[in-house]
Amino acid sequence: MNEEHHQPDNTPQLPYTINKEQVDKEVTTDMNRQAAEEDQFLEIKKAHEWLEKAMLLPKPVKLFDRFWNERELCILFADTNIGKSILAVQIANSISRGEPIPGFELETEAQPVLYFDFELNCKQFELRYSNDYTDHYVFHPNLHRAEIKRGGVMPNGCDNLEDCIVQAIENAIHNHSCKVLIIDNLTYLKDDNERARDAKPLMHELERMKEVYGISILILAHTPKRDLSRPIILNDLQGSKMLMNFIDSCFCIGNSTQDKNLRYLKQIKVRDDEFTYTADNVALCRLEKPHNFLGFTLIGTSSEREHLREKDTDKSILIQRAKELKEEGMKQREIADELGIGLASVNRYLKAS
Repeated sequence: MNEEHHQPDNTPQLPYTINKEQVDKEVTTDMNRQAAEEDQFLEIKKAHEWLEKAMLLPKPVKLFDRFWNERELCILFADTNIGKSILAVQIANSISRGEPIPGFELETEAQPVLYFDFELNCKQFELRYSNDYTDHYVFHPNLHRAEIKRGGVMPNGCDNLEDCIVQAIENAIHNHSCKVLIIDNLTYLKDDNERARDAKPLMHELERMKEVYGISILILAHTPKRDLSRPIILNDLQGSKMLMNFIDSCFCIGNSTQDKNLRYLKQIKVRDDEFTYTADNVALCRLEKPHNFLGFTLIGTSSEREHLREKDTDKSILIQRAKELKEEGMKQREIADELGIGLASVNRYLKAS
């Protein structure tokens, strides 16, 4: 009789019995927890559901023509002493009255505007909006202006000036029910905003306030030293690589070499509108103060090239070449494109003896 030989069972033995129902329950609980965490940070819908949601939202309306729309975080930048603050106050005045700046579109009724002025003191502000400190311009009560209180005490919980200003801005939104904010300027908020890691927290805060309160924000910023013979581009904005990730739109002011009082406005970034004021079609304005209000007066459109500084080239060579091209039958604009100079320069060169 043969004895049966049993092979040893080498299967690892678990110290407990698996309960499938319990495992499924734990997996479901974990998935629900992850979904809840996702809902706190992400909103996920089907593409057609996003369109349905968007259809219920109002169409963006213009606060300052195609340069700045409602509920946008926008940056206006330029070199120093070009007129950023002058234009910004003019825009604020326009919105507060519900009256467009002549030549530019405004699609909203009068509403409160909060202007944070970190550039001028009240006496400097008075000079711009009066006739030599008399016969003052009458602003609409909708326009509120704020400046840092001299000798003011930082609120509790503020570690630095930037935190205090951000907190003060948010408090002002609550206290004055303003839906339009203009901040003059970014350099005051953050001296080293060109450094990406330092700009991030500030821009996150401004973007958060825009979304939470449904407000429109215009921030003024400086451009570093630039070559005045070339067109203004995105990289001319200080800290542009980081800032552009947060903003919806951006435009700039350029200085004309034709006349010390001429300025031009050019779109740099557009998200909810279309490019209209491009390098070939900048809005040409004159900076003037006919009575008691210093501001920009639109006089037409122009090519940016006509207002740039001439490159450091021997002018006599350019004059000679311009005349040669004219004899060959070229039109003045074609000559300007060929030589890389402004149309006004071509006109002067052709008249030169």
